[in-house]
Amino acid sequence: MNKWIRKSAVVLISVLTFGLITPTQLITNVNAENPSERDTVEGARLGSYGQEASYFNEAEVDKDKFIEDLVKQAEMQSYQKFGTRIKPVIENEFREIVMPNIEKALQEIANQFPTEDLLNLAITESPGKGQSEKIFNIKNNNTNTDVLRFHVRRDNPPQAGYWFNFHYHTYHDGFQSHHELGSIYWDKNTPPKWMS
Repeated sequence: MNKWIRKSAVVLISVLTFGLITPTQLITNVNAENPSERDTVEGARLGSYGQEASYFNEAEVDKDKFIEDLVKQAEMQSYQKFGTRIKPVIENEFREIVMPNIEKALQEIANQFPTEDLLNLAITESPGKGQSEKIFNIKNNNTNTDVLRFHVRRDNPPQAGYWFNFHYHTYHDGFQSHHELGSIYWDKNTPPKWMS
């Protein structure tokens, strides 16, 4: 009977939070009857800096770790945007050509903020669907404004097929200039919609 109640709680909370709390996290927390202090601290550190800001203080922020976490989230958001039809075709080139440039852009923006302000930066969690260019944004949670916007545009130059042009915009110029991250060739045929 006790296991049935636990399983029901997992399903109910997953539905009510629209997936923000994953069943794996909940099962781990429900099954851990006597969590140690180490487990509690380790669990808090697994989240992104921006989402778990209350668990960090200025002395604990490590810029390299912060950037590493953002890069992982950026890669996951990108693959989510590509969907199951585009990802297998461009994944390797994306990882080799574009991801190193995304990492450089994230390092540059992290260097522009004091260490204590890094806690306020977070990555958005909803890439644009269909024809939308948005992959993800880096947002300042204190001001609720975007700092960087990462996009991918479909280009179709005459007689050259379709290309995915990856770029980003910064708040410095009101998101006007394109900062190139790289381009990946798709095919002569029209690519499927994002997240399909």
